[in-house]
Amino acid sequence: MSRFDSVAGALRRLVRQEKSDAWAVKLLPRVVLGIAGAYTLFILASASMSSLITISALIVLGLVVFLLRRRGQLLLAVGSTVVTAAFAGYLAAVGDIARGTSSGLLSGQAVFGYWALAGMALLGAWVVKEHPGRRGVTVVLADVVILLVAAVGTVVPAVAVPLGFAGIVAVLMFRGGGGAAAGRLVRRVLRRSAPDAKAKSKRA
Repeated sequence: MSRFDSVAGALRRLVRQEKSDAWAVKLLPRVVLGIAGAYTLFILASASMSSLITISALIVLGLVVFLLRRRGQLLLAVGSTVVTAAFAGYLAAVGDIARGTSSGLLSGQAVFGYWALAGMALLGAWVVKEHPGRRGVTVVLADVVILLVAAVGTVVPAVAVPLGFAGIVAVLMFRGGGGAAAGRLVRRVLRRSAPDAKAKSKRA
């Protein structure tokens, strides 16, 4: 049976819509909705350049969500990063308005710094080969730090990015096993110091 015959057979099944043929019955409304959705997106995207950029971004985001649908932690991390980048830009613009400046130079530098911190959090959570916790939760906690720092940056923009860098490093260290390692080191030092203290007390 050639490929043409198989395609023709599938089209006949789709057109006949026999109730016993679950494949054809389910596929037809999906095809219709897909064509309608594609036409709607085309009309919206052709309205203006901003609409084209918005629709393209939504399509890319939808593809990312579809590809990562079975990787919950990575999907959570990517979604949190996107939301954080958007809100950080908004807070930087609010800071410009509050300070009465319209150049946007300072806010642009701050937004670039916030985006760099968000990327650092996203990459840092996956650098550790054996992460003791959930990587997506780590990224969400780091993004919360970025948003808090962005809120502080609306008042004191000069310290926002350095403060955010320190916060991201702290979150990645403690969530990536650094806190546990530090605790083990402290316990080891305490165990070593205990016999020395006992020996000194006996000598006394």
